[in-house]
Amino acid sequence: MIKLSARYNKATLVITIVVLLITGAVYYALINYIVNKQLDRDLIEELTEIRDFVKQNKHLPQQLDFEGDQTAFTPTTRQESSITFYDTPYYKRNNKTEAGRAVKAFITLHGKNYVATVTISKEGSENIAQLIIGVTILLTAVLIIILALTNRYIFSGIWQPFYDILQELKAFNIADSENIKTNSSNIEEFRELNDAVATMSTRVKTDYQNLKTFAENASHEMLTPIAVINSKLDTLIQDEQLRDEQFAQISHIYAATNKLSRLNQSLLLLVKIDNHLINEVSTFNLKNVIVQKERQLQELVQSKGITLIDLLDDKEITASQYLIEILINNLFNNAIKHNVTKGQLYIRLSKRELVFENSGSAALNDAEIFERFKRGSNSDGTGLGLTIAKNICAQYGYQLTYRFENQMHRFSVIF
Repeated sequence: MIKLSARYNKATLVITIVVLLITGAVYYALINYIVNKQLDRDLIEELTEIRDFVKQNKHLPQQLDFEGDQTAFTPTTRQESSITFYDTPYYKRNNKTEAGRAVKAFITLHGKNYVATVTISKEGSENIAQLIIGVTILLTAVLIIILALTNRYIFSGIWQPFYDILQELKAFNIADSENIKTNSSNIEEFRELNDAVATMSTRVKTDYQNLKTFAENASHEMLTPIAVINSKLDTLIQDEQLRDEQFAQISHIYAATNKLSRLNQSLLLLVKIDNHLINEVSTFNLKNVIVQKERQLQELVQSKGITLIDLLDDKEITASQYLIEILINNLFNNAIKHNVTKGQLYIRLSKRELVFENSGSAALNDAEIFERFKRGSNSDGTGLGLTIAKNICAQYGYQLTYRFENQMHRFSVIF
């Protein structure tokens, strides 16, 4: 991943460098063209002087008649009037060469045709061109450095309101009473973003509070009728005049009502966990909680013929003992319900993690196992046990994981 500012800076620098390279090449070509045109004008003047000299003196000039220019006259049978300019080496007296510019034209003397060639040095002009290009490259480098520093520091300050809003969104908690704090900005886009985020957070909090109130009220209102139904069913079951068919039907109703009651209690507990309404915290030994829960569920373990093996180290934690007991209870019940007859159940507690491992025939869907109302095909539970366990772990920064290997279900709480 790359930050927006870094991507913008990179794109700006790349585009700037590419544009400068292209314009630099064009600039160099333009300077070279101007220099050559100036040299060509000088060569035309030299060629004109040669023609005037030949016309006036009736003989070819000597090399000594020219200062620094190299001239040559070559007899030819051709007779043309064209003038040709071209680049060629310029030979100095010390047998060194440098860049030169030459012109070639035809002249006639005493009925004979000659090719007159005049060559002049480009060193002075090229030095000026190189100086101009060097200064341009230096200014370009300074420009790129200034641009990079500007993008890094000044533009970072311009983007600061965006990062402030982003930080507020990261820290946003729907259960908090405080709204998102937005900072004023003189940039229209950031001001609109501020207003949109503030409006969104207010709407989300309002919808959440309405849904929370509805869930709490609905759950509380369900308690009374469920209690009345259970009471009436208890009375009916104790009636000795019931036929077997009636007793079976009432038992089914009683079981469904108990399940509804457990579902209602689980939903209420989820609401309390999600809103951090259970705040009592104490320091206790997790090993003692597990041992106590083993005693409570001993008969259920024995009824399925499960072999329970534990290896428990002392582990002091600071949390709500009520919630931790629910966590252990849910993991324990899950390991029993989804175990096979005469299977095995391993419980291991160390300083780093708590592991419940039980026998099983097939892996669970680890993508949905911790979602609400997701349960196995043979489960008669509410489908909220592992969801509650996951949320309790999340509240205290623990990590709850699931893995299936060697025909064993493994749930791990990593502290």
